[in-house]
Amino acid sequence: MLEKCIVDGKFQQALGISLECQRLDKLEESIMRSENIMAMLTYCMGISQTFVNRRKYRHEVLKILVKIYRSLPSPDYLSISQCLMFLDDPGTVASILEILLKGDKEANLLAYQVAFDLYENERQPFLLKVRDYLPEPRVSSRFEVPEGTTNASQVTENDADHIPTSMDTTEGSDQPTASQSTEHHSSSTDHEDSQKYADKLSKLKKILTGETPIHLTLQFLYGHNRSDILILKTIKQSVELRNSVCHSATIYANALMHAGTTVDTFLRENLDWLSRATNWAKFSATAGLGVIHRGHLQQGRSLMAPYLPQNGAASGGSPFSEGGALYALGLIHANHGEGIKHFLIESLRSANNEVIQHGACLGLGLAALGTADEDIYDEIKSVLYSDNAVAGEAAGISMGLLMVGAGKDKDEEMLAYAHGTSHEKITRGLALGIALTVYGREEDADTLIEQLTRDQNPLLRYGGMYALALAYRGTANNKAIRHLLHFAVSDVSDDVRRTAVLALGFVLYSEPEQTPRIVSLLSESYNPHVRYGAALAVGISCAGTGLHEAISLLEPLTSDVVDFVRQGALIAMAMVLIQTTEAQESYVGTFRRQLEKIILDKHEDTMSKMGAILATGIIDAGGRNVTIALQSRTKHDRITAVIGMAVFSQYWYWYPLIYFLSLSFTPTAFIGLNHDLNMPKFTFLSNAKPSLFGYPPATAPPVAASAIKLPTAVLSTSARAKARAKKEYDSKHPPEKSMLEEASQSQANGSLKTSKPSKEEGKETDAMQVDFPAEKKSEVEQPSGEELHNPARVVPAQEKYIKFREGSRYVPIKAAPSGFVMLKDLEPSEPEVLVSSDAPASLAPGSSSGTNAGQPNIAGEEEPQPPQPFEYSA
Repeated sequence: MLEKCIVDGKFQQALGISLECQRLDKLEESIMRSENIMAMLTYCMGISQTFVNRRKYRHEVLKILVKIYRSLPSPDYLSISQCLMFLDDPGTVASILEILLKGDKEANLLAYQVAFDLYENERQPFLLKVRDYLPEPRVSSRFEVPEGTTNASQVTENDADHIPTSMDTTEGSDQPTASQSTEHHSSSTDHEDSQKYADKLSKLKKILTGETPIHLTLQFLYGHNRSDILILKTIKQSVELRNSVCHSATIYANALMHAGTTVDTFLRENLDWLSRATNWAKFSATAGLGVIHRGHLQQGRSLMAPYLPQNGAASGGSPFSEGGALYALGLIHANHGEGIKHFLIESLRSANNEVIQHGACLGLGLAALGTADEDIYDEIKSVLYSDNAVAGEAAGISMGLLMVGAGKDKDEEMLAYAHGTSHEKITRGLALGIALTVYGREEDADTLIEQLTRDQNPLLRYGGMYALALAYRGTANNKAIRHLLHFAVSDVSDDVRRTAVLALGFVLYSEPEQTPRIVSLLSESYNPHVRYGAALAVGISCAGTGLHEAISLLEPLTSDVVDFVRQGALIAMAMVLIQTTEAQESYVGTFRRQLEKIILDKHEDTMSKMGAILATGIIDAGGRNVTIALQSRTKHDRITAVIGMAVFSQYWYWYPLIYFLSLSFTPTAFIGLNHDLNMPKFTFLSNAKPSLFGYPPATAPPVAASAIKLPTAVLSTSARAKARAKKEYDSKHPPEKSMLEEASQSQANGSLKTSKPSKEEGKETDAMQVDFPAEKKSEVEQPSGEELHNPARVVPAQEKYIKFREGSRYVPIKAAPSGFVMLKDLEPSEPEVLVSSDAPASLAPGSSSGTNAGQPNIAGEEEPQPPQPFEYSA
């Protein structure tokens, strides 16, 4: 059959059979013999990620693909580097980047594009290894000559073409010879080349470490912020002051709503209200600043300075605000913590208070995510071994964050301590930590998963469900799905059953259409924990899709009889509908009104109200410019996002972990960059009506109702009596007419003698006046498309409508409708016009923020000039 497919030219079928039969030789043959090799390679890469279940075999397939890609006349370096990332080969990626940097401008742009694509997958350890494999940017001195060589011998053919044949000389005995002048020019040329190469290398390393993309994202989120402060004010006014749960939920909603925008106006304007937070609520309120200022790497520490422990020791302030500040630092530097982890280690070493240790452990785990640093691991382990319940829970989670996907020899140590401790909090923290260590290991983690799922302790079986979810994340593996469904209906612990259903969302997020179908029966279970798990499973796997099947499943759960099921359904619905407009899905408007009704209803229970408040923050997250995405634009898993979502789902036990949801946010932006990594002015088209993907309308401020003066009631008998009295008075006292009135009267009688009013007209004049409805104005017809300006908001559903202009000055290196895209300049000799950046002001907490801190600056809008001097005379 395989041979027949190849002979008949049905190469896609041949490729599929080759994969099933594990015949890599036939796989290579079916690709190389096809007419469109690039299309076949793309197809093979896609199905190897979805249908090949065994990890080791998938890696063998990827090696074949890399070999074929490299044999092509023009290799696709973008796809090669993605394959090499999965094969964990940073050395080869670094050598490819180095070759591209030494090429022409187009090759340089391709190198930057490869780096941006690798960054989007958020594999911090891999990116740091690539950076370390690259050479250090060295700039030789202009007159430095290496020993045993001359500068002239190092000039390349291209450089030799630019050396002038004659040099200007000056009179005098010190006049240089022609050979000396040539050597001097060669030296200066080498210096310029090395300077340019060092600059390019420095730019590339800034992309790999995240410095450049984080700065650009921060600019975009600040400049395009459309968050609605009035919504938060309404929530604040409707929440009872004595209800600490809803008070904290409002703080969480504000942080999520302004995630990454650096706009903390709401907190600054409501400091008295904020000060009502005490103990752990104060911890959460301080940590919320980390979500708002996420990515503000340069000023992160100075922003949190008023709350941080001084010199690593307790400063005499509240330990809750100090612990929250350390947690906030981790959120600001999440997955990019090279600059802050030493400070966090020192703070952890010198902390004696369990709350400060709790915050330091969480912050350190976030900053060093996935780095597997042994020194940090030992520091956190010493906190765990102190056997303090509060600090130990955070230490267990932090050890998992540190060892994401790399803790092959650590999980047994963590499991042994979980069996030995008597603290439920520590056991739960370690159970999640162990699950994080098996991230992406698939069948290699089966032994540990079996051990966890057969444990007598329900907390460790609970960890086993997360281990299954994270080991097989996004694979839609049938074996993992069957295993989870078995526990969802058979385990004796409600916690384990709830988590087993929830874990289905992680396994199936690569195929979101399947999730509602698989959990539909579970969503009707008699057990409310199973219904809650079904709601969150749909929310996790269908996040940001606006999928109609997901909405249909969640809608009845939002009015469930059990409060926590309603809470989970509201949060899940917000995750599904994020960045979905009412024009796309009519239910969006209904859902927003439902949230408002629940929040304003004083008789609604606390759990539902908390869910509605959090859902309000999630649906408008990041200034309405981010979505929740567990996959990158290249359809590979985003480690930070998946880990953040997994830890967020622990909010059931510990509310401060809600902030981990911000790790799964990704900006819905197109950011075009030139060779110097600046944003040039560049326009492209969206072939859809502007209202289809526009921002939701802002909430109208409440209008003060003015008292309307009602007409005084007049009785009919009184009116008739007054009319009779007036008639009698007029008959007895006829009015004296002036000469002018008599003349006008006679003129009127002469001219209008023939035009007497008819009875019908008289009736019309006496008839009641009725206000007829105004004619409906014809609606202004919307244009069928709009012009977008770089950088632009492009939501996922809008991507298929994006078109680049023909004949434009800038052409994308990669035809991507969103994300970071390098632009090739077709008119390099012409001067470039750059976009004015909206950089967020680095305001320290406590300083006053501008009145328009949350409003975007309109490009090109200038302040009016002051009036000319004048003299005032009364």
